[in-house]
Amino acid sequence: MSRKQQVPRPGVDLGDDDTGCPILHVDMDAFFASVELRERPDLAGAPVIIGAPGPRGVVLSATYEARRYGVHSAMPMTRARRLCPHATVIPPSHGKYSEVSRGVMAIFRDVTPEVEPVASDEAFLDVSGARRRLGRPAAIAALIRERVAAEHGITCSVGVASSKFVAKLASRHCKPDGLFVVPADRVVDFLHPLPVAALWGVGERTERSLARLGIRTVGDLAGTPLATLQRELGRAAGAHLAELAWGRDERRVTPHAPDKSIGAEETFAADVDDPVEIRRELLRLSERVAARLRAGGHVGRTVGVKLRRADFSTLTRSRTLAEPTDVARELYTVACDLYAASGLEGTLIRLVGVRVENLLPAAGAPRQLSLTEREAGWREAERAMDRAARRFGRDAVLPASLVRPRQEGE
Repeated sequence: MSRKQQVPRPGVDLGDDDTGCPILHVDMDAFFASVELRERPDLAGAPVIIGAPGPRGVVLSATYEARRYGVHSAMPMTRARRLCPHATVIPPSHGKYSEVSRGVMAIFRDVTPEVEPVASDEAFLDVSGARRRLGRPAAIAALIRERVAAEHGITCSVGVASSKFVAKLASRHCKPDGLFVVPADRVVDFLHPLPVAALWGVGERTERSLARLGIRTVGDLAGTPLATLQRELGRAAGAHLAELAWGRDERRVTPHAPDKSIGAEETFAADVDDPVEIRRELLRLSERVAARLRAGGHVGRTVGVKLRRADFSTLTRSRTLAEPTDVARELYTVACDLYAASGLEGTLIRLVGVRVENLLPAAGAPRQLSLTEREAGWREAERAMDRAARRFGRDAVLPASLVRPRQEGE
């Protein structure tokens, strides 16, 4: 079995046999926090939480020092501060994270075109075609780690295995700042001692169902008859987990997987029941989503809104358009119509969101001008705003209703 390793130097053994292990899972370590700490080296080794510091904020990321206190992403900031009151809280800088993410993904694509991003801070790579040029998979993994550290000042952990499922478990196993190889002929030895919750598809409910059968490890599950698993979990879920328990995962690395949807949401600092304020936030979110659509070369046909009440109950509504769009004004009009039809005007709202689905490449999407539409209209104006934002910052040009009034003394 492989062991946790530091970035190899010349003459350092790269570990166990990686024959038949062309799949890498590369995962940045505490990505958002690590990016922030590049500019705050004085906080290295200290508990740091990234997230909005207000009472309605949530944790975006946390250093491993903060995680030891139970802090994790998506946790309410109030709870995180109770668990780790001495942590330093840093507001997020999303543009900075996007820039580093693009740089890291460029490193991956220098190694191989077979890159499947999973999120802004992790990806699967198939390095089968890179072996002649760069060496064996473990050596390629070491090269990636060295480049990420040298070029971006952050660390990553890499799992090397024969399948995506096992590679992801391997990267998790060696965090932070590690490299772990699971030899193809020792996958079962690696998997079977793990808790059953390590398997994809095993959430809290499934874990409880398996515990009733006395199944607590992956090995326990592997030794359970398939009929028993399917009777307890359903035919598809039972078969899926039985395959994973023996390390069987036939999924390929899929480069350039298309986005299925693009959205944005915002939690208010205090619950809001003023329809004017809610519509203003819908406009802000529509602007953000439309800019992301255009940046990615997408248009979308289905517009949806998400409305979360003060009691945390959530309502979603959507509408499919006659033609796809990437224009914020069109998204905003539909979002306001959906809000009006929701019956929640005047109700205290905690969170609102706007999402666009059924995405298509903008270059090939059909579009027909209406009789009242000018050839140069909102689409051209918003593209001009994109250019200004790239040069002067996102808030350089805004709709008038989103401009914050100047305060005395500013």
